[in-house]
Amino acid sequence: MFDPFIAPSGTLLGLLQRGRGDGTLHALTAPRAEALAALNQCVLRDPREDWQVENRSLYYARLYLDLHGELDTIAAHLFGPEDVLDTDESRTGLALAVLGHLAAYGRLDALELLRRYAATGSNWAWALDELALRDDDAGLRALAAPVLARFAADAEGDAELAAAVRDAFEPRPWRLWAEDARESIATRVRAAQEAGCFDRWQRQMQPTGPRPGWSVRAVFEWAQQGMDRGAALHVPAARCLVAVAGPEDRPEILQAARAGMDGARCTALRYLADSNDPDTLDLIEAAVADGTSVVVEAAVDAFERMRSVAAVDRARRWAQRPDALGAAAGRMLACRGGARDKDLVLDALRETVRGEGPDAATLWTLVDGAGRLGIACAAPVLRHIYRETASSHLRGSAARALAATDPSFATGFAVECLWDCEETTREVAARHAETGDARVVERLRRLAADPAEEAEVQTAVRSRFGPDAAAD
Repeated sequence: MFDPFIAPSGTLLGLLQRGRGDGTLHALTAPRAEALAALNQCVLRDPREDWQVENRSLYYARLYLDLHGELDTIAAHLFGPEDVLDTDESRTGLALAVLGHLAAYGRLDALELLRRYAATGSNWAWALDELALRDDDAGLRALAAPVLARFAADAEGDAELAAAVRDAFEPRPWRLWAEDARESIATRVRAAQEAGCFDRWQRQMQPTGPRPGWSVRAVFEWAQQGMDRGAALHVPAARCLVAVAGPEDRPEILQAARAGMDGARCTALRYLADSNDPDTLDLIEAAVADGTSVVVEAAVDAFERMRSVAAVDRARRWAQRPDALGAAAGRMLACRGGARDKDLVLDALRETVRGEGPDAATLWTLVDGAGRLGIACAAPVLRHIYRETASSHLRGSAARALAATDPSFATGFAVECLWDCEETTREVAARHAETGDARVVERLRRLAADPAEEAEVQTAVRSRFGPDAAAD
């Protein structure tokens, strides 16, 4: 996956890359050629930091519809020579997902592009999944031969086909092909389905890792073996300790938490934190002071999982520390602190933005905490995060926090959030946006009538217009 360049938030490209509602509103008033150029750049060079959790495809598809955008640039991207040289699904995934939404809206040119790409493109499986949701049976049956031709008619090809069938996100095409009137196709797909089921059964019957009867030392050794080969196994190892450790094993576990090898120490800290052992907090503090980076990370994670009053009290003491434990303490207070902790959470929020910028991982918890605690003084910082972050999920968290802290939210950011790329953000906007703005009423009605809109958003819209809705 390439590392995308994110344009400044005040530019049309920067707004569209972030998936902000203002991106759509600005694109609709900008020169059409300029808007389409920026839109195409976003679709061809996925701007998301994590494409598996951030939404953009419906947002971009809707803008293509509003701009009456042609799909020539997407077609050139999909069928160019680079498709053979760079087969990473992240290169074409967003474009294919956009085409899927366009096909659902009735764009036949998008449907044809998906069919062509499923037959000839390198990321054919993604295109097939999109078609499984939108194409008719005849269209899918026409793809059986070209898709099966990708797999050689030998043992290796059959194994690859079985894996493809087993791992398919949408099973509908394979089920159709298993019942195909062409015996050669149906026979091969059914064999692949049976082989995939057998592979899954074998994996279930041959588990690896700890067994009943293992000792505490054996679990520690297993965790260290994983550490030695670069696999972090301390979390499942800690769960295993719950099953195998008894009261008589506590001294051994405490010793591992104080001075064990990295795998054992991480495992012991996690187990003690989950068990709410009275010595855990002191052991975590010691691990942060003298442990390796792996141990420090595990200790901080273990601390943040704790739910006890003692852990929250210790967080108040640690919140001013200028290290990873201090940052974790701020996050714990954001999640579990009370009204007395508002200043500490606000300080942590401000310091994180000042030191690490608007995309710091710590901000997710701190932003939610500012909203949960209703910290009105945090509104300026939350507005800055909302504008500048490249993460649409973090922006959504900022919007929810602003709804709880900023009296101007209903007439400000809530309006643009109705066009946001994240459905949870659109839902917040649907509940809060001031309907005195004519754009809001029109947008709410459009969302209510859009079959592609999420049910939660439409429920929020109906709550504004239903017979029991309160007047704004």
